[in-house]
This record gives sequence, structure tokens and C-alpha cells, in this order.
Amino acid sequence: MYGTVIDAQTKEPLAFASVQFKGTKTGITTDFEGKYSLETYYASDSLKVTFFGYKTQVKRIKKDIEQRVDFALEVEGEIMEELVIKADKKVENPAHVIFRKVVENKPINNKVKLDSYEYEVYNKVQFDLNNIKEKFTNRKVFKKFDFIFDNIDSSETEKPHLPVLITESISDYYYRSSPKASKEVIKASRVSGVNNESLSQFMGQMYQQGNIYNDRLEVFGKFFVSPFSDHGLNHYKYYLEDSATIDGYWCYKLIFMPKRKQELTFEGEVWIHDTTYAIKEITGYISEDANINFVKQLIVKQTFEQVENEVWMPIKDELFVELNITEKQMGFYGRKSTSYKNFVINKPKVGGFYSADNIVVMEDALTKNNTYWEGHRHDSLTDKQKNIYRMIDTLENLPIVHTYIDVLQTVFTGYKVIGPVELGPYFSTYSFNVVEGHRFRLGGRTSNDFSKKIEFSGYGAYGLTDEKFKYGFGSRINLSREPRRMLHLVYKNDVEQLGLSQNAFRSDDILSSFLRRNPYNKLTFAEEYRIAYENEWFAGLSSTLLVRNVALRPLGIIPFQKTEADGSITTIPNVTTTEVTFYTRFANKEQFLRGEFERISLGTKNPIMELQFTQGFKNVLGSQYNYQKIVFSYKHKFSLGIFGLFRYRFEVGKIFGNVPYPLLEIHAGNETFTTNPSSFNMLNLVEFISDQYVSVIFAHHFDGLFLNKIPLLRRLKWREVATFKAVYGTLNSRHLELMDLPTFSRSLQAKPYMECSVGVENIFKILRVDLLWRLTYLDNTFDGIDVSTLALRFNLSFDF
Repeated sequence: MYGTVIDAQTKEPLAFASVQFKGTKTGITTDFEGKYSLETYYASDSLKVTFFGYKTQVKRIKKDIEQRVDFALEVEGEIMEELVIKADKKVENPAHVIFRKVVENKPINNKVKLDSYEYEVYNKVQFDLNNIKEKFTNRKVFKKFDFIFDNIDSSETEKPHLPVLITESISDYYYRSSPKASKEVIKASRVSGVNNESLSQFMGQMYQQGNIYNDRLEVFGKFFVSPFSDHGLNHYKYYLEDSATIDGYWCYKLIFMPKRKQELTFEGEVWIHDTTYAIKEITGYISEDANINFVKQLIVKQTFEQVENEVWMPIKDELFVELNITEKQMGFYGRKSTSYKNFVINKPKVGGFYSADNIVVMEDALTKNNTYWEGHRHDSLTDKQKNIYRMIDTLENLPIVHTYIDVLQTVFTGYKVIGPVELGPYFSTYSFNVVEGHRFRLGGRTSNDFSKKIEFSGYGAYGLTDEKFKYGFGSRINLSREPRRMLHLVYKNDVEQLGLSQNAFRSDDILSSFLRRNPYNKLTFAEEYRIAYENEWFAGLSSTLLVRNVALRPLGIIPFQKTEADGSITTIPNVTTTEVTFYTRFANKEQFLRGEFERISLGTKNPIMELQFTQGFKNVLGSQYNYQKIVFSYKHKFSLGIFGLFRYRFEVGKIFGNVPYPLLEIHAGNETFTTNPSSFNMLNLVEFISDQYVSVIFAHHFDGLFLNKIPLLRRLKWREVATFKAVYGTLNSRHLELMDLPTFSRSLQAKPYMECSVGVENIFKILRVDLLWRLTYLDNTFDGIDVSTLALRFNLSFDF
């Protein structure tokens, strides 16, 4: 059922009118345009609409048939002449009184007060391709499988849309407050016929959490102010609209609206129990002008039930989101329905139950048959949803679908899959540097079709100027998937750039060749052998043991030489070292999208700590030095509500023993016109070298805090960002007895290096432009290489 509810006299839409199947508890409220859409297996033969101040209206309907039913409500009672009532200024808005009661009772009604709880979760997620035009469906490429367009839904309440994905999962979720721990066991999962364990993890409770009692709610990586934040009155206007019995509870109905434009806030309605002041039901919409990209609309609805005395738990979550890059292009509808039952309160599991992996996919979870699903679903599938499964299973076998998937995979991974082999990465096929000139590279690796246990990779490269071949090969061996245990073997004989950060463009990346502000000439030639063992102890804690032997030779303007006591210069042919490194990383509750060999971090709300210890061994495999190096880093990000997101990183390191400068800490610079969050962007490569150091990086994303207040700029949704970076280090003269520093390098002994920037991000939703200042070492000019004190830099990023 769908339709609109309007005022019979003024024809204006009635927002938040209650639409219900008569004699049932199934219903919905209209949106701000007075529209509704309602679907259930348990429909009655009549539809009832109620709205405060209007007469209730009931209309007969046909069961099991989609139909439009519009309502025009009449004002209840006689129309009176205008009556103006002036309230005493001392009398508080009654909605504010109720709001304060809700906040006051949050410690009682919030489920986090419980020592433990558990329940069964059923999740159903559906994605639809929307805004489908007839021109698209008539393309020749679709002729052989135009049957899929029979599933297009053209209801008037939404844009024409085609279901393309549906998923379901059933899991048991467990929570303990002290020590805080949670665990989820996914008992059944299916993703449109795709049996993927990693994707199945995202269908459970863990990735769907949101607590309306929290001060902030995370939506697509943005932190929205909750309508029931302790400081809600600073951000919302509240109105008391109605009161009624909801599932046997007498409740107040409040409307909440943002106080200011473009703040990350919601608007909607909430029903609040009059005795406990617990939230019984809440529906929220992202404000239409909220500063968030690609999200055209988002509607969230939560329903709560008192499962025990003074224990309110969610029993139903519903989410609808519309994603569109532009109004004219196709986008997506996303729909999620989650239900909870079989609650067990304050009976924690004993032993080490919570200490294992916090998300477990049972071995048979991906193989459950239709009989299991029909008997265990909390909600039945509609006929449309059953057709989606059949349609997508058919599409999986069409060659053209595989072609589209291959193209997307090549774009995002850099590799083209050809049966058991993957060719790439394509962005390293061509590059340029002063030593090699035009460099061409061909490489590849085995695919999952070859093996999911072992991967082989290799490449060859050739420079037209130096006329030399470079090459490398390696292997990754999956010893265990859960927990992750992997062996890495690598050999490389190739050119390297000193002083790059780990997340900078590759030295043989085509972009690094064309976006440079200085010549690409501070190079070394490295022959390297590496073997590493990676072990994940539990979710969030991993360690790597690395054994490495590398011989470095200077190239370009990099010198390996030593000034003798008599002033003569001795050339050092190479630097060779054999070292063992132990690296460990702790990121509590970090989640990953996992492949067979690769995995992509989805981040964590907790701090990330990294510790690395390296021991160099002299006279082992030609090694010339004995030394130790220790590095510790700590980074974190946290929301400041309407003031934006703050990120920071702290790092400290020290080297013991005598080593030449290529083995010291070469502080990461950036000689491109783009910005790198982990580098010092106004620093030239190999400009500063230390044997002990401390560095800090601060970045604050204001999310439009100031620009949103300027009417002419508000529509652009630009966002302010500011950074500050500093590093201080020392360099003991004992290292210079082994090798001179390059003439363009120096220590940080005199003072810290510092830089800062202010910028605007979200320009055209993808572009960030920064104005950077170099604050110290402004006269650091050597061999004709100048430093920039003020510069404009850019970067591309996709962010909601």
C-alpha cells in the first residue's frame, strides 16, 4: 500500500500522520511530504489514518494487491476564530520537560547498564539500482537478458528501481560489560547466492550497531548529534504533538527538528513511555541540507520493548538510504531490516567464551537450505524478494555480467584477471626517472583460481636510458585463514627511492612521474632478500617477524662516500645489512574486508599502537653493521560533535650502534604536488636525517563548521581542514665516521622542523586544496635545490 495524506481543505501534506492496517499493530507514519508506503503479510481489509486534530479516516482495501490509497483528512470539530494565547515566559516548553526526563533516565533505560545480555539477530539487507531510465533498459547490450527489467518497481513513492542484491543472516550476539567484550556467532548467511565468508561478517549485528541514547551517532563515517544527546537542546527544537497507547504503553509523541542548517543532525518523531521515560519508538531522517555527500535521504526507525522490568531492548531496526552521485544519474536504494528476540539478561558466559574471535562464521552458515530459512526467519520474504534471489542467481551465469565485474575489479585492484593469472598493476606499466629514463614494467601474480593457499608473483622492468633490466619475484603462503597466519618470500633487484613514506605513491607509479615538483633523482639500487611470517593473535592484535638482507648502491645524485682525515674522498661501493625485525600492531576491534591474501582495514574507533624492533647482524650474509632500532607510534581519531573530527599521530624512534645514513631515520618528505597525510609535505626527500627523533601530526576536519554559516557558500558544502606537523631529532657524529651526509641533507639538532596548513575539502565532493606553510629551516638550500615556504597542494578523496 502506498499513497499520500493531506489536509482536505488546504491540500497541504500531513507529515507524521499514523497509517495502520485496522485491527493490527502494523503501521507507519507519513514523511514530510505526507507520503507513506506500507507492506505486510498480515494486512487487514481496511486502512486507518489518524492525526491529532483531524477526524480518523478508514478505507477498504484489497488484500495482497499493491494499490494506491490516498487520504484527505478533515479537521475535527468546528473551525473557531483565531485565538491567541500568550504563555507565561516562566513556563517551560513541555517537550523540553519530557526531553530532560529522558536524559535523566538514560542510565536506567540504556542497555549498556546491563552486566550482560544476549539475543538472536535476524538481518535482511536489500540494494536496488534506482533512477533507471527507459534509454538504459533499451540498450542492445541488455537484449539477451531483458527479463531482469521485469522486476523494475515503478511505484509513485520512489524512483523506478531494480533490485540487484539481497542478503540475510541469522546470528547469536553476546555482550558483557566488565571487562567489556562482545561476540557474534553467525549461524546462517546468504548473499544472493554468493558464498563469501568475509562479506557474511557484515550481515550480522556488529556492523549495524547504533544506540540512540549515545550523544553521537555514526552515519557513513560522520558523527551526527543524537536527538537525545545530553546537549540536545543546543542542537534541536522539540515539540509535544500527541499522546497515545503504543503496544499497551501510554506514550508522549515528540517532534524534533534541527536548530541550524547543515549541521549533522536529524529530524523526526519519537514516542516516549510516560512512566519510565524510555524511548518506545523513534523515526529519524537526515536533515535535507546536512553536510554529507551522496546521501540523498536516510530514514532510521527503531522500536523498543521492555523485556524485563526496567530493561528496554531494541526489537526492530529499519533503515532506508538513497545514494546518488548526481540527480540525473543512477544511484542506489539500500534497505535494512533487523529484528531481535530470545533475550537473555545478566547471565554472562563463563570461561574464555569472549576471548576468542569476536565474529565467528559457523562452518555450515553459508550452506543452509530453504527449509532452514523458512523455519528460522523472523520475517518472511515477500514474493518480490524471492524473485530477486532467482534473478541474481541467473545473472551470475551471464558472460556480460562477468565482463562488467572484470572491468570494475581491474580499475579498483590494478590487476586484470585471466583465469589462473592476474596481470598488473597497470599503474606501474610506465614511469619516468632521471636514471632510468622512460621505464616500462610488466608484472603479474597467480589468482585465486590457481590456488587459495599459495600465490606466486613476479615482474620485469626496463629503462631506456640506463638500458638495464630490473626484476623481482615472490610468494605468499596462507598457513591459516582464521586466525590469519601467512608466510611472505620476496626477492628484488630494482631501483628504490629513499625517504618515501609507506603510503606514498609507488616509486614506479605513473602519477609519481608527472606530479613531481623536483626531479626524480635521489635513488639507490637495491638487491633484497626478504622472508616474513605474519601472525594474528586475535582480532586487533597481529605480529610480523621479518628477516631481511639488502645491498644498496647509490644512483642519481645520492652519494656513498667518506671524507678522510687528509681531505681526500673515498667512494663506498655499497651498503649491505642483514637484519631481523619484530613488528606488532594493536588496534582493538579493528575490522577488515578479507580476501584470500589481501585484506582492507575498515578502521577502528580505538587507538592504534605499533611497535617495531630491529636488530642488525654484522658479518652475516655480507652484513657490515651491528645495530638496534626501536620505533613506537600511537594514532587515534575522535569526534568533537559539531566541531568536527580530530586526528593525531605520535611517533618516537631511536637507533643504537654505528650505521651510515641510508640505515638511519630519513624523515619522509614529499616532492609531488599532492598532499600525503603521513609525510611532511613541504619537506624535500632526504632533507633531514636522525638517529633519535620524536614527531607529531595533528589534523582537524571541521566539516563545514564555519563555511556553512555563510549563505553564499552553504550550498557548496565545502569543509575546512587544518593540520600541524613537527619533528625533532638528533644525529650523533659517530655515524658520520662511516659515511658523509649528502650535501642536501642535515640533522634537526638546531630546532624542530614544523609545517602547517589550512585547506578546503569536499570541493566537487572529491577535491581537497591546501595552503601549506613551512615554519622552520626556511633557508635550507643546497646544490640549487630550493625549499618552498608557501605552497598550494591538492589531493583527491571520496568521502561522505
